Amino acid sequence: MQLAVGATLGSYVLERKLGVGAFGVVWLARHSGGRQVAIKVLHPAAASSHESVERFRREAYVLSQMKSPHIAQMYEFLNLPGYGLVLVMEYIEGELLSDKLKSVRFSIEHTVYLGVDLLRGLTEMHKHGIIHRDLKPENVIMRPSPDGRLRAVIFDFNLSRLKNQIAKPGGQPGSSLTAMGSAIGTVPYMAPEQLLDARRVGEPADLYSVGAILYNAAAGKPPFEGANGMREKLLKEAPVMELGRTDPIAVGFERVVMRAIKRRPQDRFTNPDEMAGALEGVIARMSRPTF
Repeated sequence: MQLAVGATLGSYVLERKLGVGAFGVVWLARHSGGRQVAIKVLHPAAASSHESVERFRREAYVLSQMKSPHIAQMYEFLNLPGYGLVLVMEYIEGELLSDKLKSVRFSIEHTVYLGVDLLRGLTEMHKHGIIHRDLKPENVIMRPSPDGRLRAVIFDFNLSRLKNQIAKPGGQPGSSLTAMGSAIGTVPYMAPEQLLDARRVGEPADLYSVGAILYNAAAGKPPFEGANGMREKLLKEAPVMELGRTDPIAVGFERVVMRAIKRRPQDRFTNPDEMAGALEGVIARMSRPTF
């Protein structure tokens, strides 16, 4: 059945289209009880692909495991006649980080807090053995909070993998959906090892992605870009950020980010908590910013 404003999907009525991706479309909808939600439905072509359907099921399983203010929450995963699989999620009112970065370059102070938010979300993921593999500004929403600060919320787990590839409750398959030697993700934010084989990447790849996001937010561009970016990422360390500052806060921030985007996984932080602790050490040196 065709998706359109006013269409009823179970207990939900579609209000407007929020976005379209490679695999599906996301709609703003309202539950019969009044709550607004985000509903994700696969494109017809994706719905006929076994791999796409299994990734969608895995995304629902992954979201069901995590509870964090920095990760979009799942409410229901339905199989509706005429529409197929439908993922009902928390509707997050805010601006995509990617859109925000088109119009503004973040201060170092602002970027430090962004990093802590992302790492808190990563801690919850990694606790459940989930590797995101596609952390990028397009998959982060900046949600206003009561204290006036914008809080980062991570969404879109379509390319995530389960660290322990075992069968999951409810029939959720644990086998790998990524071919050996495949590079999946978004190149500017992918760790070097992910370019070679996304099937085997672990927690350090997600830490690299956070580092690349922070680099972009503060320096105005990702660590590697252009036609030779992929090759350079595999062969050399990232260039030092051009921050225009040399004060202790800038130096401390730069040290954290440059370690996060080291070429070799073993040279990065060991886990999100360690990296968040390093950023919190930078926070301790600065007064709370307003933005």
